[in-house]
Order: sequence, then structure tokens, then C-alpha cells
Amino acid sequence: MIIFLVLLVAPITISAVKYLLGDRSVDWQIADRSSAGLLPSPQEHIEALVRVYAARTVRWRGIFAVHSWIVVKERGASRYTRYDYTAWGEPIRINGFAADGRWFGGTPETVAAAAGEAAERMIPKIRAAVEGYELRSYGDYRAWPGPNSNTFVTAVMAVVPELQSTLPPTAIGKDFPYNGDMFGPTASGTGVRLTLGGYLGLAAGWIEGIELNFFGAVFGIDLRRPAVKLPGLGRVGFSV
Repeated sequence: MIIFLVLLVAPITISAVKYLLGDRSVDWQIADRSSAGLLPSPQEHIEALVRVYAARTVRWRGIFAVHSWIVVKERGASRYTRYDYTAWGEPIRINGFAADGRWFGGTPETVAAAAGEAAERMIPKIRAAVEGYELRSYGDYRAWPGPNSNTFVTAVMAVVPELQSTLPPTAIGKDFPYNGDMFGPTASGTGVRLTLGGYLGLAAGWIEGIELNFFGAVFGIDLRRPAVKLPGLGRVGFSV
């Protein structure tokens, strides 16, 4: 129990200190939402493209969690399309922000990427998954335990397991049962997951590693790319 409490409290405390000493504690209304420069100009990049991004969420919630979103562009398209799931208005928001924009001051990290013919094959399935997402009515959004932005992105990623990726452990809500199933495959298709309403859960897969969800706090081990997964801090270890 002592070890468990240390693994829970220590990383969250470190994350809180980083938040207080960083630049994300500014007023969210004036926080930077400009492009982070992660994407090429769509006019110059002819090929199709798919990206999944995640960035620390607004204000103190960023101590614990990230917000994630999806960006797509068909071959020859003149602009990107960004899909978010938000707490205000109709949950699914299309092109509400710059495709690779900072999330209220938080610089996004690239979670998954595809380009060329692979992206071309994925995009129709992604668009269909967005259109068919059932938890899209006013009032459906819940920051904890879900459904939230990370629940939405996980559901979409599940239709394109060829992305071979998973959201970071700080993506609270990714374990919410978006399809109502308590047991099933992981979004990458390389393992299995068990979830009790998003409050408690266990996932094991080649891409996900081993993850234990305890009321949104995720502990885990990544064997493919050696790392530990901790609440607040996220993934600590090799990035490639």
C-alpha cells in the first residue's frame, strides 16, 4: 500500500510543480492557441496525411490529463480537417482550432502519424467513425471518467488499428467503454482490455504494454519501448 501511494502521489506532485513553474498556468482566455508548426503547409504537402495529437489540458486539469484530437487531409486537399470532442456546445467540433494548434498554451505531441497511401486508406474509415460516434449529443461529455476527448479519439483509433499507436497514459477517459463493452480488444488491435465503466481497468497488448487504470490514474510498463507509465507524468522512458 505504501509503494502504491508513493507511485500515485509522487508523480502527481512533480507534475503539479511543473505546472506551477511553467507557462501553462496563465489565464486560459488569453492562452496561446496558435499553430505549433508541426504540420507542413497543405498546399505544399500533396500526399494524404493523418495525425493524432495530445496536449496538456486546460488549467489545473493539465496536472493530471491531456486533451487529444485527430487531423486528416486527403491527397491534394487544400486544408486540414481537425476533429475535437469538447465540453461546450455539440461535443464533436470540426475545425474549431488550428490543426496543430497549442491547446490553451500546451504544446501538442504527436501520438500517431500516417502519410501517403496508408493515410488514404485510413481517412474514409476515420470520417465514418466520426460520423457514427454515438456519444455526440449535448450533455454527453464528461471530463471524468468519460466520455471525453480521449474516449472519442480512442474510439476512432480503434477503426484504424494499422496506426499501431495508443494514447498516452495521461489520456484520462481512454478506458471509458465507448461501445458499451466491458471486455474487448485494445484500440491498436494488439491486445485486450477490461474496463469497469472507465473507473477501473486493465489493458495488455504489444502496443499498449501493460496498463492498470485506477480511477483514471494509470500505472503501467511498456516492454516494446522500455518505459514506465505513471499518473500525472505519463510515459517515462525511451520514446523510440
